Amino acid sequence: MKVLALTEGPNHVCFRYRIEAFAQALAERGWTLESLPLEPHTFSRSRQLRAARGADVVILQRKFLPLWQLRLLRKLSRVLVYDFDDAVFLRDSYSRKRSTSLTRVAHFWATLYAADAVIAGNPWLCERAADYVSAKKIYLVPTCVDPRLYPQAQHEERGGPVRLVWIGQHSTLPSLDCAQAHLAAAAQRLADLELRVVCNQFPHLDGVRVIPRQWSAAGEAAELADCDIGISWLPDDTWSLGKCGLKVLQYMAAGLPVVANPVGMNEAMVLHGRTGYLAETPDEWARAICRLAHDPNLRRRMGRAARAYVTARFSVERWAPLFAALIDRLGGAALPQARGAERAGARSGASHTGIALGELRPPVGTPGLPTGEAVAATSTEPVEGG
Repeated sequence: MKVLALTEGPNHVCFRYRIEAFAQALAERGWTLESLPLEPHTFSRSRQLRAARGADVVILQRKFLPLWQLRLLRKLSRVLVYDFDDAVFLRDSYSRKRSTSLTRVAHFWATLYAADAVIAGNPWLCERAADYVSAKKIYLVPTCVDPRLYPQAQHEERGGPVRLVWIGQHSTLPSLDCAQAHLAAAAQRLADLELRVVCNQFPHLDGVRVIPRQWSAAGEAAELADCDIGISWLPDDTWSLGKCGLKVLQYMAAGLPVVANPVGMNEAMVLHGRTGYLAETPDEWARAICRLAHDPNLRRRMGRAARAYVTARFSVERWAPLFAALIDRLGGAALPQARGAERAGARSGASHTGIALGELRPPVGTPGLPTGEAVAATSTEPVEGG
């Protein structure tokens, strides 16, 4: 049996963390996984879509296709799954245009409608998908990491600089510009503070010593483990609610405490006072970073708690069996009959409901994501001292 993933580009980060990470679990159930980066040119891409004929399950990841290509893919696919981990129906935080895009919303609705199942990366994205199609065919699978692949930061007493770290794609570098005042406030209190940026492009931030570190898939885990504190800043807007927190998960897997602003998944992943600090103002960021900088034992304790938390809630080991079971069920013999009944219902005016596989989706908060109550139970008071 074969799963074909249609991706945005070769070795795309979303494919690596959201599909390829589950390849072993799929193989254990008899599935082979193949990826096909889609061509940017429409007509070249049309030839690629015909590969769907040879797959039992096709996963279209993030991409919006012209409607005639979407109809072609739907026709050629025995089972079609749409996977997304961003607010793809909006323009991003850094666009010069307003965030709302009727064209994107229309493509989003059409893609969800065409799919037999929809996999979303966080609860807010699940809710947005449910605005357009039945919740019965929407599944929550968070972006996952494998902590076993990350060396653990040691946080030993040592001289030298305090090492903050930020990792991400160059398209998200503007978030560091937004956090410049917060980082500069910390640098004013810590003369030996440096910010390591693990990327393929590097920013200039006034008042902050930036250390460029070239990203590589082979070296990213070691780069993180060689640092002291991970940082994440998200703009406080609707686009950010769709982010799935990969960089925070990577910091935690490497045993780093995290300083982040309380927006979107940052607030769900960083347990304030236990795995790091949630901070908003420059003064709060400075105090949080200073407290961690001056206390390696606190960093070590929070880092271990962070690694344990990501292992229990957001690890490949935890979610791979669930993902593979979902693909197993979607690829089962009952699906074509159900899809035929669904199309007949659509012709008669019934709603597009997909297949009821809700039992394969863990309830939000158990064990995948902390519930609001769990997050609220952690301390959210401003950091003292430092």
